[in-house]
Amino acid sequence: MIRLIPILVLLLGATYVSLAQQRPLLTDDVDITRPGAFDIGVGVDFFQKAKFPLSGINGDLTRVGDVRIRTGFASNVEFQIEGTLQNYVAINSRGSSAIPLNINGNSTNDTDDFTISAKIKLRNETSKLPAVGFKFGFQMPNSDQARGIGTNSINVFGKVIVQKKFGDIVGGTPKFNAYGNLGLGIMTAPLERFTQNDVFLYGVAGIYRLTNNVNLLGEINGRQSTRSGAAPVGTESIGQLRIGAQIKASGLRFDTAAAFGLTKFSPRTGIILGVTYVSPSVFTPAK
Repeated sequence: MIRLIPILVLLLGATYVSLAQQRPLLTDDVDITRPGAFDIGVGVDFFQKAKFPLSGINGDLTRVGDVRIRTGFASNVEFQIEGTLQNYVAINSRGSSAIPLNINGNSTNDTDDFTISAKIKLRNETSKLPAVGFKFGFQMPNSDQARGIGTNSINVFGKVIVQKKFGDIVGGTPKFNAYGNLGLGIMTAPLERFTQNDVFLYGVAGIYRLTNNVNLLGEINGRQSTRSGAAPVGTESIGQLRIGAQIKASGLRFDTAAAFGLTKFSPRTGIILGVTYVSPSVFTPAK
């Protein structure tokens, strides 16, 4: 088994204004949600030719209720819950399964493995140096592996976040923000007892303010197995390129993006749609 002592460095990316991870992006930014307020994002994702190596299933994946909830506990601390309420797969083909399955017909559905995490802002941005943060958390085993979608495993991760804003700021929104993530994930190998796979986590993203109400965005995000050979089943390398936009209207932020798979085990293409609401402060964090 490969053991890593991670050297956490930044790649390059971007963000919106004073909010956490931006739908429809997967890469985290450093900014913290206002203490006592909630940042609530909900979306629907469609992915073609998604692959599930543990069950041998290949098909078109629809993610309904992709929920991202964040709240600030302090000016530099944020709590996050992320996951999808229901995943649906229209099965195109079925290979050999490494586990017993409970699937009838040519489709299956299951809840997601939700992630709970905390983000800490370590330093503010200066005129020359970027802001720095750290995020750590774990993925819970909420899914039923017999449904062929999730792995029902506990995975933990930690990553460094760096962010730099550029250009004039209008209404609190910078002209362009860049941010990126680099870290380590420890994934349970579903088929091997007392075995894990250490994966390298990366993300680079950028958001450009086209108008006061429209942002253009893009990112590359994924994980890379550190195994010299084939990764344990269920922990393979995956990655996506996302290109899209955010539109502010009626006190909400609507988003859309196209996704393109970057690895053998990534979905080939996808479409992401969603909306985000930021509440006023509804509680006073403890001091």
